[in-house]
Amino acid sequence: MSGQHIKIMSYNVQVGINTRFPHQYITHSWKHLFPHTQRLSNLDKVAQLMSDCDIVGVQEVDAGSLRSNYINLVEYMALKAGQPYWYHQVNRNLGRLAQHSNGLLSRFYPTRIEDISLPALIPGRNAILACYGKEEQGIAVVIAHLSLSMRARLRQIEYISERISGLRHVILMGDLNCKPDSKEMNLLFRLTRLHEPIEETLTFPSWRPQHSIDHILVTPEFKVQKVTALNHAYSDHLPILMELGLPEGIEMARLAA
Repeated sequence: MSGQHIKIMSYNVQVGINTRFPHQYITHSWKHLFPHTQRLSNLDKVAQLMSDCDIVGVQEVDAGSLRSNYINLVEYMALKAGQPYWYHQVNRNLGRLAQHSNGLLSRFYPTRIEDISLPALIPGRNAILACYGKEEQGIAVVIAHLSLSMRARLRQIEYISERISGLRHVILMGDLNCKPDSKEMNLLFRLTRLHEPIEETLTFPSWRPQHSIDHILVTPEFKVQKVTALNHAYSDHLPILMELGLPEGIEMARLAA
């Protein structure tokens, strides 16, 4: 059917650490290395938030190491959220110590998944490209967590832009670590058909949001109805939620949970 509406979310979940104050970056730093009893209960609440979404991109998750009690956190959240499809992408494999990852949770089954290795000074920055449907009648979803360095982000934006240049219906989401009026975002808007955000959505830090660095960007054929940062303090970022209408003539069949 035409005019189908979906909900999509991007969330940097900080490996299930509910940072609420600046000093907790120090006092909770051990939680990035070792298991802690609240991690899964925090992610249960995160998963509940994702339960009525159609496509979710997550950053700063773990694919199964010591700190997560060897639990793949993308799979865990997908099961808790009732999301029938999930995919994880390991960015930095530190063996038993950490499996730094991005992830996709979805009510739709992608026809193709591709890992995109992004240029960076330190290897380990990647993006997920998930394609739904075929060619002109398809949708491409890119999930990325860009570098802290502006120089690296510019290279990564340029590379992503090249990879999506032949795709018509694109959604780019993730922790892009740059603001809507930044040099990097201006480059992205020049090189692609992705839209500049209608308004600034503050997502970081979660306890007092002052920066718009988490984004969901779409090409013009999508009809954006609502975009908001949700007040959900189980990470140092807030999740960003978008409700939108699919391009005319595109239909996506939801999978049973």
